[in-house]
Amino acid sequence: MCRNIKMLFNFDPPATAEEIRAASLQFVRKLSGFNKPSKANEAAFTSAVEAVTEISTELLQSLETSAPPKNREIEAAKARKRSADRHPS
Repeated sequence: MCRNIKMLFNFDPPATAEEIRAASLQFVRKLSGFNKPSKANEAAFTSAVEAVTEISTELLQSLETSAPPKNREIEAAKARKRSADRHPS
């Protein structure tokens, strides 16, 4: 799993379209191996990002859970702590 792709399901407030697109872009970058595609591959790359964004949006809207939504600030604080524990100054 690409560490830059963040979990987007079951948060309050829900994931924004921009967050879903950013995660899709990271996924396509990881899958293709391109950070920025060449002109020859740009159309295919952009098309893939749009397709992944669309299906990811559908997925997030169709998922169900009985768990209460997670708080973004609390989860971000936990992630910062994990990072600090892994990489002490």
